[in-house]
Amino acid sequence: MNKGELIDAVAKITQHSKSQTGEMFDAFMAVVQNALTSGNDVQMIGFGTFAVEERAARTGRNPATGKALKIPAKRVVKFKVGSKLKEAVASSKGK
Repeated sequence: MNKGELIDAVAKITQHSKSQTGEMFDAFMAVVQNALTSGNDVQMIGFGTFAVEERAARTGRNPATGKALKIPAKRVVKFKVGSKLKEAVASSKGK
């Protein structure tokens, strides 16, 4: 499901226009991004938690040449699935 399909589905359920739903979706993404860049986690009970994690610098290898590479430290976003979502996916039959 892409962004447009997600907006269509939410608009149908909420009976809001697609443009209103799109604006809400864009606002939601902006709020989540702002929270994560500010160092805060975003927790939605039952759905999951978005959090920023620090990755340490490390040495990797170029798979084509085998040459060692220095991979710098960086911050990455992690998502930990919530219990209700985990149970719903586990009990689904791949509809």
